[in-house]
Amino acid sequence: MSGTTIGFTGGRLDRADRLRHDPEALAAALSGARMLLLDGLTPQVTGEGLLAWGDYADAPPGAEPVLLGMDGGRAHVAALLPASGRGDVPAIRSPALMAVLSGLQPGEAATYAAARSLLDWHARHGFCANCGQATAPFRAGWGRRCAACGTEHFPRVDPVVIMIAEHDGRALLGRGKGWPEGRYSALAGFVEPAEAIEEAVAREIAEEAGVHVTGVRYIASQPWPFPSQLMIACIATADSDTLTVDTNELEDAMWVTRDEVRAVLAGEPGPFLAPPPYAIARTLLGVWAG
Repeated sequence: MSGTTIGFTGGRLDRADRLRHDPEALAAALSGARMLLLDGLTPQVTGEGLLAWGDYADAPPGAEPVLLGMDGGRAHVAALLPASGRGDVPAIRSPALMAVLSGLQPGEAATYAAARSLLDWHARHGFCANCGQATAPFRAGWGRRCAACGTEHFPRVDPVVIMIAEHDGRALLGRGKGWPEGRYSALAGFVEPAEAIEEAVAREIAEEAGVHVTGVRYIASQPWPFPSQLMIACIATADSDTLTVDTNELEDAMWVTRDEVRAVLAGEPGPFLAPPPYAIARTLLGVWAG
């Protein structure tokens, strides 16, 4: 994986954990902080493919700072708006957002991913899971605390395995319901409680495509801020190529050759439409085909 660029990684901000525990230092840093400019949850972007920033001093009344990190001696934050000022902010991935992400320079999407995941988490965790009372941000936006019972809540990351099964020089790809016409990708699914990564890979492939695999090997990982997953990319060896597709999970599945994958990734005609460049599924296909 040396030299391979993976989407939503390579962020250049110092996450500055020290400031999360020092209210006075944080307050001083916020006095000249830069604020990520968002339209709902979609980032504003410059013509050079960079995230657009404003001054935190211009944040709407009642906004809470979510510290993304430090760069060049300046704090960089996202503004958590009060519930009354957020409006209807859908968490879906719109075509407009996908176009924006495709045009971002390397590393920029990592900063956006942190902001999006954190803001989405705050919006959905305004009340304590322990007692049901209202919570408030603390630790520079990296947690919420319940004043009623004292329980502290922190952003979660959900592990997801995303994988290719290979058999006799071919890779197994699946198509999800509602995907763009012709799009196929690696299979994927959430890691369940008390389950190892290797076990999750084998279970998901068996459930979705009816294929038994062994020899699971890790390739790479990627943050995926929709809303907050960690994609764990793997390749496994299939015992056979007989498919039994679970149509509750997949619309279709098929085997593709290395030459077919190479052609599609090179922009040539092929039997499927490749995943977008910022998705680790595309990285995984490139590693396998290479």
